[in-house]
Amino acid sequence: MSILTIQPSGKTIETREGASLLELIMEAGEAIMHKCDGNAQCGSCHIFLQAGRKSVSKIGAEENAKLDTIVGVGSKSRLACQAKVTGEEDITVELLGFASGL
Repeated sequence: MSILTIQPSGKTIETREGASLLELIMEAGEAIMHKCDGNAQCGSCHIFLQAGRKSVSKIGAEENAKLDTIVGVGSKSRLACQAKVTGEEDITVELLGFASGL
């Protein structure tokens, strides 16, 4: 089991294999937009995966297509609804300003 650290708040939560980062972020009590109920349709749950890439599922075609439509996407960009925990390495994500209410 790995630990998910959520920035900028620094909150942590234990992960479970198969859970999406969106589920875990919400379970930790963080505010994150998710307009399409986790279907990679809106891009509102865009986050930066700062650490733990080996413990998260690879980007699929649907997620990649949606990321291509979002301004500000970088090499660490993921949709929290599509990134699922697959390993034991600790994970750190950064919530973006518009998503975290900053």
